[in-house]
Amino acid sequence: IFQFILHSEASSIIMNALRILNNINKASKARFQCGSRFLSSQTSLEQHNNFHYDEQSHNGAFESSPPEPNMTSLQLQSKSSMNLVASIKNTLSHILEHDPSAIVFGQDVAFGGVFRCTTDLQSLYGKDRVFNTPLNETGIVGMAIGYAAPSSGSDGGLAIAEIQFADYIFPAFDQIKNEASMFRYRSGNQWNCGNMIIRMPYGAVGHGGHYHSQSPEAFLTHIPGIVVLIPRGPVMAKGMILSAAKSKDPVIILEPKALYRAKVEDVPDEEYYIPIGKAEVMKKGHDVTVVGWGRQLTILEKACDMAQSEHGISCELIDLRSLSPWDADTVENSVRKTGKLIVSHEAPITCGFGAEVVASIQERCFLSLEAPIKRVCGYDTPFPLVFEKEYLPSEWKNLEAIKHVMDYSK
Repeated sequence: IFQFILHSEASSIIMNALRILNNINKASKARFQCGSRFLSSQTSLEQHNNFHYDEQSHNGAFESSPPEPNMTSLQLQSKSSMNLVASIKNTLSHILEHDPSAIVFGQDVAFGGVFRCTTDLQSLYGKDRVFNTPLNETGIVGMAIGYAAPSSGSDGGLAIAEIQFADYIFPAFDQIKNEASMFRYRSGNQWNCGNMIIRMPYGAVGHGGHYHSQSPEAFLTHIPGIVVLIPRGPVMAKGMILSAAKSKDPVIILEPKALYRAKVEDVPDEEYYIPIGKAEVMKKGHDVTVVGWGRQLTILEKACDMAQSEHGISCELIDLRSLSPWDADTVENSVRKTGKLIVSHEAPITCGFGAEVVASIQERCFLSLEAPIKRVCGYDTPFPLVFEKEYLPSEWKNLEAIKHVMDYSK
């Protein structure tokens, strides 16, 4: 605690830290009190973690996830034109307005954060609910756990933490892996810290270099008990954040910072929820299945359009949306139809999340495959600055992969 306060740069940060220490202390006692109640069987795991276990795909489908919204119906209602930044800020404001327990905190969030996703929220909801923290990712996530966890017979509050860049999440891994992810499991479902959202911008931005361009989603999806979501635009972001606020498990939302101001959509004004663990078929097709998430969908859309217009190849494009849990069924159904699969992401190819998709679909669809599955991903190097364009899995690289699997199947 002393080290946490020592790094503070302003007295207001110290005061906010002191206010929340009481909740952290109570939550820590609750964790120790319930720590002896462990689960020992697969049946207990299903019951207490509130999801159905699919032995074939090793994937959980959360019972509490809301149904897919009727976007056609929502589009008939009032809506506002927003970019990704505005959609996130609007949604956070909605949550703060309707949930008095909600707080938003992180480095520089009081004046809006690096990307201005929290601009004006402090003036609207006060310094006790929207505040800066020290440059200490471990402290930020630890604070979120302490605030979100129940204590002394009362429910925890909704903690919405911002990590300034996904590249800097690694110091907080101990808190995420050994505390947040296990809280519900180790208590036998008596307690959870599901009132917890960690937002962070990720991915290439054109000039970020080694320390502001990374895509760490594969590290995060390897942690049981953590939900990992990645929106591809403003409409998706609002529904995901609202779903995350209702989740009984901690949620990490990776926001593609290259799209913060590059993509504008008509966002429905009323509440709607994007289901956790459910992919979306963005474009129907019958020749090749193409899978991605986040910013990479803008690249894959271009590749699929070029494949159709220049080569007559019909691609079925799928946005996973949720990486943990992920929707293997939707991908399987598509691959059984097309016989071919391409998975693309910015992160390095070795042990990237695409490898999990490939392994699962190969197990499920081996006799349906007409060509080897292709991955089009980043290289196994640190993210480069000068050579960013060469590093990224562009639409041209994906087009070549689409043509390759088509040629192979002839």
